[in-house]
Amino acid sequence: MRNRFHFISLAAVMFFGLESVAAADTFRIRLTGARCADDPACHNRFHPAIKPVITVKPGDTVIMETRDAFDGQITRTSTAADTIPTFLGGTLNLNQVHPLTGRVAIQGAEPGDLLAVHIVDIIQADFAYTINVPGFGFLRSEVPGPAILHWDIKGDVATSRDLPGVRIHAEPSMGTTGIALSVAKTEEVYQREHELAVRPVRPGFVLEPLEDDAVPASLCGHGGAFASRCLRTIPTRENAGNIDVKQLTKGGRLLIPVFVPGALFSAGDAHFAQGDGEIAGTTMEMNVTLVVRFSVRKGEAKRLGITTFQFERDNFFAPPERAVPKRFFATTGISVDRVTGKNESEDLTLSARNAALNMIDHLVRTRGLTRQQAYMLSSTAVDLHINQLVDVPNFLVSAFLHLDVFRDDDGDEERK
Repeated sequence: MRNRFHFISLAAVMFFGLESVAAADTFRIRLTGARCADDPACHNRFHPAIKPVITVKPGDTVIMETRDAFDGQITRTSTAADTIPTFLGGTLNLNQVHPLTGRVAIQGAEPGDLLAVHIVDIIQADFAYTINVPGFGFLRSEVPGPAILHWDIKGDVATSRDLPGVRIHAEPSMGTTGIALSVAKTEEVYQREHELAVRPVRPGFVLEPLEDDAVPASLCGHGGAFASRCLRTIPTRENAGNIDVKQLTKGGRLLIPVFVPGALFSAGDAHFAQGDGEIAGTTMEMNVTLVVRFSVRKGEAKRLGITTFQFERDNFFAPPERAVPKRFFATTGISVDRVTGKNESEDLTLSARNAALNMIDHLVRTRGLTRQQAYMLSSTAVDLHINQLVDVPNFLVSAFLHLDVFRDDDGDEERK
């Protein structure tokens, strides 16, 4: 039976343009084609009808070549104008976000189980980018795009010609990793997001299913059988997805309740480094090779009532002096409007926005950065942390700037 399983897996791998390497329990999913639409092992929507391209056993190693968040549209030669989306007259097609490699089915995974995704390694490329897309990002009204930073990566350090004097150390993580929702859960998610989108009072910012540029087109594109329920990849949901958790570097474990047989895992949208909050909407976007192993904790999600993803690790997600960090400067924000002076009650979003804007002001005044540079640097090297949620009416959020990103820093931020 063991030999038969490997033969079937290898046949499936060869059919989809994939490759089995070394021992029979290690598989590689290679990128094929210039874009996700050209690659049978890629999708940019979530629906349980999207089939796996490979089936593995718990304990097998899967090497997954992944695409950047914008599916190759941003390159070393791109300019700020290339970050303007098509709906504003530019060329950046946001319908192609996020291209995900997979799916991978895990034998024995069933609804009620907890899937553990062991991040064995994330092998980075030599180029990354940060962009401020008009109409997107946490401060899209206060610091509107377009803007771009190009990052050159040498070893574990990235520098940018667009941001002299700054260096960012490698802490690669996956922006988007997730599994399939069931048909019933997909419908539940669609209904709640649709209700939010059409809410008459303060409707939400929601990207609903869209056939244009959907992959796979046969299921999610125009005329596709499930086009109206192929969920966009932008939100974080119970099945993980676009989570942007910087602590899930090499050695981390993502724990996801299983919704369908086989779980159906996929990943993409990697980051060289990221600040907690990723406030500009992007951080250091790049292609990577992700190495993962899976284990299945039978019945654990049902037994413990786990309905959404969790994560854990047994070691530092980065060198301790950077994970803590050793040296920092922080700004703060409370639930008071910076312009009107109006006090809101227990408004965490307002507090976070104020902390981030105060950090941008600080970087402009003390480091001579433009607001665009300060905003995009904050997305990569500033962590938003909640300090307290009880001192009503004002919640407190702090923005922590990692001072080691400045190559000429003299060690005393207070004198600046």
